[in-house]
Amino acid sequence: MRYDKVKQTLGNVFNRHPFLRKCFYFMLDVLLLRAWHIKRELRRQKKRLPANASLLDAGAGFGQYTYYMSQLGRQWQIKGVDVKSEQVNDCNRFFARINRRHRVRFETADLTAFADPDVYHLALAVDVMEHIENDIAVFINIYHSLRKGGLLLISTPSDKGGSDAHGNHGSFVDEHVRDGYNINEIQEKLRQVGFSHTEAKYTYGAPGHLSWLLSMKFPLMMLNISKLFFVLLPFYYLPVLPFCLLLNLWDVHASHRTGTGLTVKAIK
Repeated sequence: MRYDKVKQTLGNVFNRHPFLRKCFYFMLDVLLLRAWHIKRELRRQKKRLPANASLLDAGAGFGQYTYYMSQLGRQWQIKGVDVKSEQVNDCNRFFARINRRHRVRFETADLTAFADPDVYHLALAVDVMEHIENDIAVFINIYHSLRKGGLLLISTPSDKGGSDAHGNHGSFVDEHVRDGYNINEIQEKLRQVGFSHTEAKYTYGAPGHLSWLLSMKFPLMMLNISKLFFVLLPFYYLPVLPFCLLLNLWDVHASHRTGTGLTVKAIK
């Protein structure tokens, strides 16, 4: 499944003007359940972060979480890092056009080799670790990049079907190098590199998984068949989206015994 290709196509459409890019961010925030979970965690962390905190968006992608953090903390200094130079350049242009270049910057880097020792109060890695084979190297680098007491916040698929892999058919998202993390495995890896405290919880429980099927998987399957389905998407989402929003709200506020996603926190 060329999930990344579809996202890039959408990004190119909305990259033509800052207003359109903001609309794109809003669309991602509404449709992607992980954004609901991560934004809730970031709002909680705001209370413990200094007004001029330094933050790292590790694997920034389109920059939607950097944008949200720049809204949440008006004095926060934020660096976004991504391996794809075209996305880095797009993000730098966008944040320059909205006059935030003085406190938000992006650079091209491989997270397995990137480190800014003792700089950041918080590091964010959303939809990233499932794409990187050498995850230990990334955890080590982020650990060294955090200040004492700094927090690493991760959102990633779990091994309970988070990449929608079935038997020998592979992952629904074929850019993933693993089909998801075991909730204990990822915490053990983080402790091995030096983090003093870790905690993890399941996301995408039964309501969230159903929402993902309806709001993301089925539409993306249609778009992979033909771009003509772009025309039909508004008519599809009109009855489906309100139901998905209720499911997302349920998923965010419920405690799940299992789920296809994980939110993980680790403190240096």
